[in-house]
Amino acid sequence: MRGEGAETMRVEVVAVGTELLLGQIVDTNSSWIGEQLAAAGLYSHYQTKVGDNPDRIKAVLTQALDRSDAVICCGGLGPTQDDLTRDVIADVLGVDLEIDEAIADRIRKMFTSRGRTMPENNLRQAMVPVGCRVMAQQPGTAPGLVCPVPDGPLAHQNDDRSVERSTNRVIYAVPGVPYEMKEMVTGTVISDLVARSGRPSVIRSRVLRTWGSSESGLAEVLAGRIEELDELGNPTIAFLASGVEGLKVRITVSASDEGTAMTMLDEEETLLRQLMGPIVFAVDDDNMETVVIRALAERGLTLAVAESVTGGYIAGRLCAVPGASRVFRGGVVAYHSEVKTSMLGVPEGPVVTEQAALAMAEGARRQLGADIGLATTGVAGPDTAEGLPVGTVCYALSGLDEAGICPDASGTLQLPGDRERIRQFSTISILDLLRRRLS
Repeated sequence: MRGEGAETMRVEVVAVGTELLLGQIVDTNSSWIGEQLAAAGLYSHYQTKVGDNPDRIKAVLTQALDRSDAVICCGGLGPTQDDLTRDVIADVLGVDLEIDEAIADRIRKMFTSRGRTMPENNLRQAMVPVGCRVMAQQPGTAPGLVCPVPDGPLAHQNDDRSVERSTNRVIYAVPGVPYEMKEMVTGTVISDLVARSGRPSVIRSRVLRTWGSSESGLAEVLAGRIEELDELGNPTIAFLASGVEGLKVRITVSASDEGTAMTMLDEEETLLRQLMGPIVFAVDDDNMETVVIRALAERGLTLAVAESVTGGYIAGRLCAVPGASRVFRGGVVAYHSEVKTSMLGVPEGPVVTEQAALAMAEGARRQLGADIGLATTGVAGPDTAEGLPVGTVCYALSGLDEAGICPDASGTLQLPGDRERIRQFSTISILDLLRRRLS
């Protein structure tokens, strides 16, 4: 991660659950937590998965405390016998578990409010290691825990090693249910970590989304600025490759107050946009389709699509945007050549050509009464077609508004990957072309 060289608090993530090791559940929690830590300017050098076995959980947890200042333990806080996280934390800290009556009452009321009788094993979730506190957020029955680690050797260390210990080490335990975990991490864990790290009170991030450049190409464009930030240490920038969602450039700033942080973000965004140019298509949670829908609405234009190779992907992404009906007239999935000719007016002959794509775009615009038509046709594989290699995609835009913003255009892409990636990359590529024309 370039530009983030200043020493800071080391945080480790431990995901608990045999189902993670068996591949029954994909561990998206650890990656999300890692993203939040990075945005807060905190190091996360290790992420570990471990099954529901007390000895192995203890070994992983104690190893994490040997090399990190803080450990976020995710999962294993439920009411069943294989939910062992709180028991192991107590063992590692060398303390007992005690029931927190306030939490026990809260769990009982949750069941009562739902008209259900609480099984007694749910009171396991109210057991808290002595010296630990529960997090204020409790969207489910399992409370999160903040567990300060005492100074000196841990309970597992029976030798005479003299190990320098931070007086600020801590274990956080959060549930594995994603929405519960996220509420606790954003509500308690990150702010507590920032306070313990001694970093400035305000750390803010902004993500610039780009499409049309490789990571290496973008790194070359930004090389000079990266070198400058390596010297400054604040702000920092990092690249996040996100597949079909584009290549993200995250800016992170540390400041004494909110106003200063936002000013720093604005200044760095302006500088990076000047360096990167039109490949920047969105900021933070915006995506390609929200930007396109907004641009069409601002100009009072409507859109129709005709899809062959993308098979409805473009229409699906557009329809996922709230308010899309203001500008999106509809789409035609013209997968068979006969549909292209009979419904959209494509001339007889090869259908994976720029001319065919333009005819499809014109046909969609005409049939659906839109200002702009957009079309894709191509070879998604696994077999070649019309003598063209897999990954060949022809696209077109048809239509012209009064200001001449979106004249007819067509082109051909040669995309890498399997069938799914070709269809997804085709979708975002053609939407990006429309975005650029509208801007």
